[in-house]
Amino acid sequence: MAKLAFIGLGVMGYPMAGHLAAKGHEVTVYNRTAAKAEAWVKEHGGAWAPTPKEAAEGADFVMTCVGNDDDLRAVCAGEDGAFAGMKPGAILVDHTTVSARVTAELYGAAKKKGLGYVDAPISGGQAGAENGVLSVMCGGDAGDFDAAAPVIDAYAKICRRLGDSGAGQMTKMCNQIAIAGLVQGLSEALHFAQKAGLDGEKVVEVISQGAAGSWQMQNRYKTMLADEFEHGFAVDWMRKDLGICLSTSDEIGASLPVTALVDQFYKDVQKLGGGRWDTSSLIKRLTELG
Repeated sequence: MAKLAFIGLGVMGYPMAGHLAAKGHEVTVYNRTAAKAEAWVKEHGGAWAPTPKEAAEGADFVMTCVGNDDDLRAVCAGEDGAFAGMKPGAILVDHTTVSARVTAELYGAAKKKGLGYVDAPISGGQAGAENGVLSVMCGGDAGDFDAAAPVIDAYAKICRRLGDSGAGQMTKMCNQIAIAGLVQGLSEALHFAQKAGLDGEKVVEVISQGAAGSWQMQNRYKTMLADEFEHGFAVDWMRKDLGICLSTSDEIGASLPVTALVDQFYKDVQKLGGGRWDTSSLIKRLTELG
């Protein structure tokens, strides 16, 4: 078993760190709100530290799962950042969805310090984290990935290396691009069914068995029909991710017309007060705004 640090105990990080402890790893956690770290230790054992640097001291692997580019820089770099506490040869595994730009920056900084760095964004939502069945898409040096993969397996259904540093983040962008258009299509289908006087549940029972079926349909249609949107990834975070996708598409010359449109639809949801609703709330925009 390994000595680990886990930085960031949000709705994803908290259960992920718990899976690591359950596998017998020695886990020290850090969270910006110390009370959350204390609660985790009370539930799972291990220890908590007041800074990322102290959490990372002596660790073989440091996992991060924070909010955005600036949050990741803050917990990795600087006097109190994880890099300052990591021993030579230790590997940082970043599960945050961030830009390829900050990934390149931190990968380079890690290498200068003799550290490994794997970008490993995740998909599967809060339920996937709690049940230990996340999809983990990785970029980085092959040796670092090979060393980290058995540890990541504690909360992964699938974990794959897609290429060099940044490839994991690029793959996560593909994931979010695919989801954005799919959720809008599902929202329109359910909205259409309601307007047509059909029983939405019966409609889904039939169409989910054919080419229209999807994870989103299987896991979200009931709550969408019930006007409940507290079951997954928040709109505010999705807009952050889609912003990364759209910015990167400009840099690499990709065309994302549907993604750009759905991003604006999510902006409408935010205006409705739904920034913390889950991403299936696109249907709310149709029912409220038409």
